[in-house]
Amino acid sequence: MPRPSIRVLLFGYGLAGRVFHAPLITSVDELSLDAIVTSDAERVAQARAAVPEATIIATSDEALERAADFDLAIIAGANVTHLPLSLACLERGLHVVIDKPVAPDAESARRIADAATAAGRQVFPFQNRRWDSDYLTLRAALASEPIGDVHRFESRIERMRPALKGGWRESTAPDAMGGVLLDFGAHLVDQSIELLGPVQAVHAEARATRFAGTSDDDAQFTLRHVSGAVSYLVASQAAAFGGPRFTALGTSGGVRIHGSDTQEDALKSGRRPVDGEWGVESADFFAEVRVMDTAGVLVDTRLPMCAGHWDAYYPAVASAILDQTPAPVPFADAVANTRVLDAAAQSSQTGEQVVLDPPAEHVG
Repeated sequence: MPRPSIRVLLFGYGLAGRVFHAPLITSVDELSLDAIVTSDAERVAQARAAVPEATIIATSDEALERAADFDLAIIAGANVTHLPLSLACLERGLHVVIDKPVAPDAESARRIADAATAAGRQVFPFQNRRWDSDYLTLRAALASEPIGDVHRFESRIERMRPALKGGWRESTAPDAMGGVLLDFGAHLVDQSIELLGPVQAVHAEARATRFAGTSDDDAQFTLRHVSGAVSYLVASQAAAFGGPRFTALGTSGGVRIHGSDTQEDALKSGRRPVDGEWGVESADFFAEVRVMDTAGVLVDTRLPMCAGHWDAYYPAVASAILDQTPAPVPFADAVANTRVLDAAAQSSQTGEQVVLDPPAEHVG
């Protein structure tokens, strides 16, 4: 017997909806992208060309009125819509996927978790960069290479964007949820906690460096983990020289990775996971490993990159809904991430370290 289709309602067809979500959703047999919510004429045309079988709905209010026609809502519009739309969809009995950041603050993220429990539905944070090729390679290297206990982790998402694009991402209004602290920071913090465990203290600086009166475009976080390890995280739209994507230093060696996962570029070019050899990186992209041998000499080796697997996310969502298997990312992890981001925002305002009690930790 064929598997039942999960009827999907996608809110938003900008960068997130068009590039990240729609191609991944339509690559999963159990998911049927039945409707897309957008009123922008250009995006309507793009949606009709890419997903001709989907109905185009002009407004969120109209989509919510038709909620009974769907099983799963994907919240992929502007950050300010994440909280109200997720709550409205859960209230109407839909499962929900929320792009990052899931909410403006940890209190709001807990409201979403409580609403999901009350509705008997599941809510999934879209932390797709857990399946980046570079991150998967780093995890594999730490599991297989004798670098000792990791005492320092450095992670960077750095770009150079000298011109403003306009819109909510650059707004300083708190409810707009713009800036790199929340944008890139949601991924940096998530990966850091996954690697090094609970965070007990945060110090951060977030600044607008390119244009006055815009949201933060350059941010640095220092996370102190319960283990004693420290994470240094950098998020920037104003970095002409970017450092390595990842550096992990252990008591007996280290791992360093330059360059970044290419799945976003593949999706932007029109490729989809069903096209084959998804997430495979070029041979000149590798991880550097340096380990001290028994004679006390540092020895360098290279590790090939693991394939990236953003295509693993939505099949896991479908399985969680149909078979009650574990969610690809527990929503409690997103709440923990948001606690760290809250602390980072507070630290940036006061200049002081913020202690988290209890520490922010992921499930399992």
